[in-house]
Amino acid sequence: MRNGEVSYWWQRHGIGARRPALPGSTEADVCIVGAGFTGLWTAYYLKRADPALRIVMLEANFAGYGASGRNGGWVTSALPGSRARYARHPRGQDGVRDLEQHLRDTVDEVARVCAAEGIDAGLVKGGELSVATSAAQDARLRHRLEEERAWGDGPGIVRYLEGRELAGRLRVQGAVGALYSPHCARVQPADLVAGLAGVVAAAGVRLYEATPVTSISLGLARTPAGDVRAPYILRCTEGFTADIPGQHRTLLPMNSAMIVTGPLSDEAWQRIGWDGCETLGDEAHAYIYAQRTADGRIALGGRGIPYRFGSGIDHDGAIAPSTIAQLGRILRRMFPAATPVGLEHAWCGVLGVPRDWCATVTLDTRAGLGWAGGYTGHGVAASNLAGRTLADLVRAVPSTLTTLPWVGHRSPRWEPEPARWAGVHGLYALYRAADRLEGAGRSDRTSVLAKAGDLISGIPH
Repeated sequence: MRNGEVSYWWQRHGIGARRPALPGSTEADVCIVGAGFTGLWTAYYLKRADPALRIVMLEANFAGYGASGRNGGWVTSALPGSRARYARHPRGQDGVRDLEQHLRDTVDEVARVCAAEGIDAGLVKGGELSVATSAAQDARLRHRLEEERAWGDGPGIVRYLEGRELAGRLRVQGAVGALYSPHCARVQPADLVAGLAGVVAAAGVRLYEATPVTSISLGLARTPAGDVRAPYILRCTEGFTADIPGQHRTLLPMNSAMIVTGPLSDEAWQRIGWDGCETLGDEAHAYIYAQRTADGRIALGGRGIPYRFGSGIDHDGAIAPSTIAQLGRILRRMFPAATPVGLEHAWCGVLGVPRDWCATVTLDTRAGLGWAGGYTGHGVAASNLAGRTLADLVRAVPSTLTTLPWVGHRSPRWEPEPARWAGVHGLYALYRAADRLEGAGRSDRTSVLAKAGDLISGIPH
């Protein structure tokens, strides 16, 4: 079995020769640091709006090396943050509802760009399922549905599926019900990010790989190869933000791991279903996420080792055997029919988590410094909306995007070490213990251990 090597997605797509590094100091109108989804979408929409803009992108490794090429492949409209916190914005609940509608529209926007630019990324808009496999999980699903209805979300946005209806879509061992939303698509993320990088480079964006940025300041991005000067410097570094001087406690690099099976037989798929290619999550506290891949496999992810001391980063996606075994047990429990094909690849990556779990899109117009990120694992679609928003902010174009409540949002900083490491590992120890108790059927209510974890995390409910 392959372990690491960036990701299965990249091995399937193929990692080609890197683009040239920055040849020396230069100037631009806009300098974008980080060539993941956020940076690439920002460059894409800036160039479409103003082809004459001189845009330089600086990437430490290769475009899509980080979470953009390693994630679960969900183009989800899920809100990257808390409704309650975003509602503190002057626009209140109306602003939150606007943001959520824009995120739903963004799923279709990503599909539109793929079609318009000829990016074949296996995108299928099959919707999103969140399944319950215990009484406590089912109670949480039903409570969440009540909250959605209280916010005004009708059946066209989310609805509950009883066990029989769920089985008509997808048969998950032990599932008793699910919430279904149509506003999500499956995608092969490396195909998407590689295609997008090719499009922006062809449009005239100067994309330099193997060019780490050592510092960002007013009008200046420093690299070992030279400096880039520009009126606007945009930091789009997500889970790698802690490596930038002055940003060590801005975003926590949360580790997420994935496994993928070998190709399943037609007989296995008949037993499982999944003909609609819905994305799949569960209602566990240490939750999983999965998809039926375009090449007939099951890709499944979860937390594994959630955080490395000092905001450490993995080495090319390699993960511990214990994490592979843990995810393998979950996959076999949920899909016994997939057991015979075994696992073929495992990998991991980091996503950016703000201390209040709310993403932001920000531009300091006087300093010319901007940033976006902190999507807490919901970034494939949210990064597109963030990129469009950054493009409008840089061009000083008033739009419905620039008034959304995540624009200008400021999150608190994370605690220093060792409190940060102890807090995250303690949080997931409580969540996993709560999942074990709930899975044993001890109660039809959420475990008090999980509620204690929520207090540590600061996630509002």
